[in-house]
Amino acid sequence: MERVRVRCKVCNRELEGLPSKLVSCGCSNMTTIRGDKISAVDLSQIVMVNSYKSEIKKGFLTSEDIAWQEARRKRKVRKMDFEVR
Repeated sequence: MERVRVRCKVCNRELEGLPSKLVSCGCSNMTTIRGDKISAVDLSQIVMVNSYKSEIKKGFLTSEDIAWQEARRKRKVRKMDFEVR
């Protein structure tokens, strides 16, 4: 997974977000980034260079898992009779 990178338009400095460290440009806009959280005095003065790409997985089960679930669904429930005294 790539890190988030932003560029401050005021000082033209490019920042890369680290998960455990706060990174700041130090200009009058005070662009700061930590992990995937970005803050600044004026957010319109920031350009996103790249961001996280979230991969959306459509199905959680594989075709073998689905076949196993269908076979299990068709099972009969065996009832047992007990003698009550």
